[in-house]
Amino acid sequence: MASKNRRQFLKDSSLLVGALGLASLPATAAPETQNPKPKVVRKTINLWADKSPNNQVHEKFGRPRLELFIPEGTTTQKRAAIVVCPGGGYRNLAPHEGQPLAELFAAQGIVGAVLTYHISPEKHTLPYADACRAIRLLRNQATELNIDAARIGIMGFSAGGHLAATVATQPELFKDPQDNLAGKVSARPDRVILGYPVISFQEFAHKGSAEALLGKDADEKLLQQFSNDQQVTAQNPPAFLFHTADDAGVPVENSLRFAAACSKNKVPFALHVYPHGRHGVGMALDNPALKSWTTLLVDWLAEWSQPQKG
Repeated sequence: MASKNRRQFLKDSSLLVGALGLASLPATAAPETQNPKPKVVRKTINLWADKSPNNQVHEKFGRPRLELFIPEGTTTQKRAAIVVCPGGGYRNLAPHEGQPLAELFAAQGIVGAVLTYHISPEKHTLPYADACRAIRLLRNQATELNIDAARIGIMGFSAGGHLAATVATQPELFKDPQDNLAGKVSARPDRVILGYPVISFQEFAHKGSAEALLGKDADEKLLQQFSNDQQVTAQNPPAFLFHTADDAGVPVENSLRFAAACSKNKVPFALHVYPHGRHGVGMALDNPALKSWTTLLVDWLAEWSQPQKG
């Protein structure tokens, strides 16, 4: 896109979202989120049976699985849970975008669940199948895990944000034949949280993520299918997005377009755009102006995440 047209798009998007009171461009940092190491019980849930063809063991990351961070202590109240999808361009899994967020959630009484999912060169249906399977397993084991099956969210950063957004907008896109819960247990998340996400595989695309997921010669129909700003409907779960305006890795237009699609379909959303910050900041604990995003997220989750009586 020509620079003039890009500037006009940014201007129009800022006017649209800002007029709705849903954009945040803070001049100063909000109060810091305190994130002491919470006391947790850790539990691993393997996504696929040992002999399943989907149980491919990556030499660096191991088998596809969920690592649960369950707040310590017994309670009769059911907790919310959030699946966390680290970024990495569908070629890697960034550790700073996984466990630290699960621990943040555990400190708020939420079960954090870090997803290890298939990455390139595996076919594009497998990361999606992993994420859907993760949500279905949490729902299916909700009683055992003391989780509220109606309060399971998904979060993702960068390419992990693309995966989270794909599941949030298209929870029935594929039914993997290895998933015995498909068609029986819903994979639709109840909240979606997107940090500097890859959203479009067309205009403003992060080409590396698109090629890693779909290959270099993906046809236009497939690129459109995985451009999640075009897949938002009124059934989309409420969304929280944060991005930086000068992100050189994934253009901020990705978040702006997703937010605009939510607005068009009357889906509740919160969009926070910070003026400056590199791509891949994670919790941004080394950036005084940017790290306030976790405080905003905790506030946004507060009512939804309160433990409920079983």
